[in-house]
Amino acid sequence: MILCRSSCEGNTSPYGEGVELFTLTNRHGLQAQVTNYGARLVSLHAPDRNGKPADVVLGFDTPAGYEQPNPYFGAIVGRYGNRIAHGRFLLDGHQYQLGINDRGNHLHGGTRGFDKVTWAIDPAFSGKGAAVQLTYVSPDGEEGYPGTLETKVEYRLTDENALEIDYQATADQPTVVNLTNHSYFNLAGAGASPITGHVLMINSDQFIPTDAAAIPLGELSPVKGTPFDFRSSTPIGARIDQDNQQLAWAKGYDHTWVLNRNETGLAHAATVHDPASGRVMEVLTTEPGVQFYAGNQLDGTVTGKHGVPYPFRSGFCLETQHYPDSPNRPAFPSTVLRPGETLTSRTVFRFSAA
Repeated sequence: MILCRSSCEGNTSPYGEGVELFTLTNRHGLQAQVTNYGARLVSLHAPDRNGKPADVVLGFDTPAGYEQPNPYFGAIVGRYGNRIAHGRFLLDGHQYQLGINDRGNHLHGGTRGFDKVTWAIDPAFSGKGAAVQLTYVSPDGEEGYPGTLETKVEYRLTDENALEIDYQATADQPTVVNLTNHSYFNLAGAGASPITGHVLMINSDQFIPTDAAAIPLGELSPVKGTPFDFRSSTPIGARIDQDNQQLAWAKGYDHTWVLNRNETGLAHAATVHDPASGRVMEVLTTEPGVQFYAGNQLDGTVTGKHGVPYPFRSGFCLETQHYPDSPNRPAFPSTVLRPGETLTSRTVFRFSAA
């Protein structure tokens, strides 16, 4: 197991002042790079069925790209991943107003969420493999959230070809938290082709319908008999353009699936297979849901790694998380974090080839 650190301070650095890059490599050739700007997964090289590696996450060659407007490539988003309606919620009799940055709503932590700050980063070794730990202290009132929030995120690359992400958070006042990683994947190689030919299975009997602004309507709907049924492995593009109001509003898939869970701890969330390369990615998580997004807003105007533009549906996200707008939905699993409590969460991306 190899862990390399690139110090990136100074004006001559290609990564920017104060920004660092860690490279983790396991004995099977899987390699991940993580930067402290936005606590991002910058690259992930995974071998295909012939042992040939390719970078399977979308992003940029330098931090300058991430500093420009972009769709959260590789970032840890927070304090609240996904949306909160009108940026408002009531907690212990107090109403809080958050920053508005998406069609009148609050999205992924607001105008300056966790994706736009520089985290502290250090190596963290364990018996399971080399890792990096990132920490960020979000002050009371940042983007309108109550309380000071201390967040730790650890990326770990194991010799079982798994990238593990552990989350931990504490607060000195009651607040709401929903952390996730927003990597865009393309198992054929970043920007290589549309992801509509990837074959997807989601371990879920229900999804959360939304309105045109992607705010939950309130109910959980069965996937059976709908284009949202991925209980059996199905090409992503098989039903993505069907005549369906939910698909029309989102221009495809951009919804939360309610995971089938029979146990605490890690549960199987999804499996994705690229038939062309043979690469397989399994997703396991302790979270109750997963947001599957099919890259419907990518349109070729963002130029990514090696000068390659990212066209329509050239990457997908599987964001393990609590449900959107949970602070305003008492029936949804709670995202409230109180003093004396510790939020813990784990998500695992496991790679193989077939």
